[in-house]
Amino acid sequence: MEVTSAQIQRVAKMSFASVYPHYITKVEKKGRTKAELHQVIEWLTGYNEKAIEKINSEKINFETFFQEAKIHPNAHLITGVICGYRIEEIENTMMKQVRYLDKLVDELAKGKKMEKILR
Repeated sequence: MEVTSAQIQRVAKMSFASVYPHYITKVEKKGRTKAELHQVIEWLTGYNEKAIEKINSEKINFETFFQEAKIHPNAHLITGVICGYRIEEIENTMMKQVRYLDKLVDELAKGKKMEKILR
């Protein structure tokens, strides 16, 4: 499945704040916590809880969110399929990073141990 430029633009303009509540709902529904979600986000992006609050209040879009993030050096170890896309085959950097985050949230919600999630 190939990511189109229209999909990339749509995701790039989407605010992190519009997706964040869905991440919380997904993990809490499966017995995980908001604190664990923040731990996963911080591992991938370097954003702590205070930074996440600021990003949400300023309605920062995904493009800016990932441009300003300090992506973890082991992020490339996040592999597999998420939302119908094989992560390691995605060429656009921002879309790959969005899928990294999606995959980590998914793993958290599925009950994977934190030490396995945080490669």
